Amino acid sequence: MQTETSLTYHKNVLLVPIVTIFIIWFIYWVEIKFGYNFNKYGIFPRSFRGLRGVFLSPLIHSDVSHLFNNSVPLFALMASLFYFYKELAFKILLFGTILTGLLCWSFARDSYHIGASGVIYLLFSFIFFSGIIRKHFRLIAMSLVVIFFYGSMIWFILPREDRISWEGHLSGFLIGLLFSILFRKKGIIKEQYQFSETEFDLLFDENGNFTPSKEEEEAQVEDTN
Repeated sequence: MQTETSLTYHKNVLLVPIVTIFIIWFIYWVEIKFGYNFNKYGIFPRSFRGLRGVFLSPLIHSDVSHLFNNSVPLFALMASLFYFYKELAFKILLFGTILTGLLCWSFARDSYHIGASGVIYLLFSFIFFSGIIRKHFRLIAMSLVVIFFYGSMIWFILPREDRISWEGHLSGFLIGLLFSILFRKKGIIKEQYQFSETEFDLLFDENGNFTPSKEEEEAQVEDTN
C-alpha cells in the first residue's frame, strides 16, 4: 500500500507540470495553425480590459523561442514545488500567479505583457527563499540547484531589453519572496526530534542532577537511623 501511495504521489508531481506545458504549447499551435494573435489578451497595465491578462498572459507566448525558453524552467520549478510543498503547491501557484499579474498590471509600461516568465520568477523566488528561511537541508540543497541553473535570472528583474517584461519578472520575484515568508511555518519544516521519557530520565532534573525517588530517600533515611 505504501509503495502504491508513493507511486501515485510522484505521478501527481509530474502530472501538473506536464499538463501545463501541454496547454501552453497547444495554445501556441492554435495561434499558428489558424492565424490568430492572442497578444491582445496579455496584461495591459492600468486598463480594465487589460486585467484579463492576469489570468491569460502566462498561457500566451510570442514565438517558439520564447515558449521553449519558458517551458524548461517552468516544468522543473513546478515539479519541485509539487514535490516539496504538496499541501501548498496549488495555493502558491494560483494566488501567486494572480498577485504577480496584478502587481505587474499596477506599475508596468503601457504594453502587452505576455508569457509564463512571471510565474517562473514566482516559483524560483519562493523555492529559493523558502529553503533558506526554513533551514531544511533538502530545501537548501534544492535552492542551491535552482540558483546554480537559473541564477542568471536575477538580472532580468531589472530593465535590460525593451522587449523583455522585467516588470513581470520583478513582480513574480517579489511575490515569491513574500509567500516564502508568509508560509514559512507551513509545508515542509525542519524536523524537531522528540525523545520519549523513560524511568531512567525521571531520576534526573532539568539540569542533569540526580534526584532519587521517595522510596530511595526513605531507604537512605532508614539506613542512617
